[in-house]
Amino acid sequence: MLNVNNKTNGSDEKNRINDPLLKNLQFIIRLSVRLLAVIMTLIILWGVFDVTYVIYKRLIAPPFFLLTISDILATFGAFIAVMIAIEIFENITVYLREDVIHVEIVMATALMAIARKVIVLDYAELSPEYIYATAAVTMAMSLGYWLIVRNKKAKRMINS
Repeated sequence: MLNVNNKTNGSDEKNRINDPLLKNLQFIIRLSVRLLAVIMTLIILWGVFDVTYVIYKRLIAPPFFLLTISDILATFGAFIAVMIAIEIFENITVYLREDVIHVEIVMATALMAIARKVIVLDYAELSPEYIYATAAVTMAMSLGYWLIVRNKKAKRMINS
């Protein structure tokens, strides 16, 4: 976990809390984050309605109740985009509750975004270099996530 406040002990902490400028700036930041949470909720609802509408339109178009592979992949991509928006909303709410950014949640969200990208890629149109680069980013993010989760589990084992 990354502590956004970076609070220190003693008089420094009291000075920060009592500083009117910093109090006002912190208030503005928290208000902005709340506004982002509301906007993200609207985006999630819009995404759900959009996915539902697109599926409906594709199912009623001839041939009825049949989806092509590209339709299914596009639908998966849209579903995952909504799931990513939900994860971003979770990041925002955790920050509002704890005033801390959880790296594990951010990494999981990034992995989900990478998974969406991999699912919707048109491999016939891409160069091998692009595919290798995507694989390298996927492996690096996966390794980073695994290390974070492993470290968290190790700390839990030590503390129990």
